[in-house]
Amino acid sequence: MKEFFKKHWLKFAGVLAGAIGGYLYYRFIGCGTDSCPITSNPWRVTAYGSIMGLLLFDIFKKDQKDIEK
Repeated sequence: MKEFFKKHWLKFAGVLAGAIGGYLYYRFIGCGTDSCPITSNPWRVTAYGSIMGLLLFDIFKKDQKDIEK
């Protein structure tokens, strides 16, 4: 379990940062009229933020080929 977390810590950080960012977006900017399909619901915008955080942080991972060189 410890090795798994060490290997994927950047992904976990991305999901957490994205979830926090998504919720903060809902809280302070979000859609007030409930007509926005993503930002009108805190669960959706938090999940969307988590996915975006994962994708963004996943860009910075090192490939195994780069590590071996």
